Amino acid sequence: MPRPTRAQCASGSATVVLSTLAMLLLSGVHEGPGVIVIALAGLALGLLVALTVATPRGVRAPEPPGAAPEPAPPSRPTARTPVSLRR
Repeated sequence: MPRPTRAQCASGSATVVLSTLAMLLLSGVHEGPGVIVIALAGLALGLLVALTVATPRGVRAPEPPGAAPEPAPPSRPTARTPVSLRR
C-alpha cells in the first residue's frame, strides 16, 4: 500500500479537527461517552477524507519489469466495410 501524500495527511487532519469541534459545539455534549463517540466519528470522517483525496491524474503506478503491454482494443468497422460484413 502506498504511503499517503501530504495533501491526504493535511486534509484528513483538518477534517478530524474541524468536524470534531463542530460536532462538539453543535451537540452540546460536555462529558462522558458522548465526547468519545464524537471523537471517534471525527477520526472516522478524517480517515475517509484522507483515503478519498484524489491523486494527480497523470500519475500511474509503475509497471513491474517484464510486464506485457495491454493489447490494443479491437477495431471498429469503418464506413468502407460492406453492410453485410457488419454485425
